[in-house]
Amino acid sequence: MKFITAYVQPFMLEKVADALRTRKVHGVTVLRCEGFGRQAEGKTPRYEDTAAELGYAPKVKIEIVCRDEEAPGIVQAIRENAHTGHYGDGKIFVTEVIAAVDIRTGGEGEAVL
Repeated sequence: MKFITAYVQPFMLEKVADALRTRKVHGVTVLRCEGFGRQAEGKTPRYEDTAAELGYAPKVKIEIVCRDEEAPGIVQAIRENAHTGHYGDGKIFVTEVIAAVDIRTGGEGEAVL
């Protein structure tokens, strides 16, 4: 199993979510957050709010656990639908899931998906 974590621009969330729904991806967690990365010298960020004034960019964190074979398509869908071509589009990270347990049933592994 894979754990996909993506950080995208908040205004791109619905486009990304629609693409994930089209792929029949379920079990998606969305968290609103803020942070900072490498801002290119002399480039103006596309966000304007209080968090940005403090040096933090608003982002949306998307978390998905999926089967190994589903990960490349999910990553592609996120990338294609979150891409604007501007600084701050975000990042996608894919890591291994070594165990999964369903709290209610006690099911384990891919059965919990």
